[in-house]
Amino acid sequence: MQTMYMEERGFPESASKARAAIRAALITSAVAAIVLGVIALFWPGPTLVAVAVLFGLWLVIGGVMRIATAITSHFLSAGMRWTLGILGVLVVIAGIVCLFHPGQALWVLTVFIGISWILDGVMALFSGRDRATVGPRWLYIAGAVISVVAGIIVLAMPAVAVATFAMFGGILLIVIGIVTLFTLPPSEALKRA
Repeated sequence: MQTMYMEERGFPESASKARAAIRAALITSAVAAIVLGVIALFWPGPTLVAVAVLFGLWLVIGGVMRIATAITSHFLSAGMRWTLGILGVLVVIAGIVCLFHPGQALWVLTVFIGISWILDGVMALFSGRDRATVGPRWLYIAGAVISVVAGIIVLAMPAVAVATFAMFGGILLIVIGIVTLFTLPPSEALKRA
């Protein structure tokens, strides 16, 4: 009974169109991932500059949002609003600096990643030591040590780390794009569904 109602309303046709649109979007994103991956592998310099510029834009937008929140959030205390506003201005300035000096932005990103990996590893090490883990304790501790060592390496050799990030990012984009293309259902299956 429900099938007849759906056929009368035209839902199978719209569902088929939706599936076709999703398939087209997946194919487009997979091809874009492959193209971006190849660009990252063969032209890492421009790729890294683009990442730095996007980071700068992200900072500017985040800073503006903080400033807007400080201005419009009357339920916050005056001290909190001033703090949020000043932080917003500092984040906007950092974003502008990143936009005009992408090399420094990459350095900041690399330092941030290195420090994050070290802190994450230290927290995981304490978690593994206290037996607050889901899996085997030794695996948690090994992962924590690897995270700390990787963070130290990133901080010690930021230029090598940035080039490695670009290379691995490019490889991952290519792999993800290819896997997406090979795991799409054939278009005939969409017509039958």
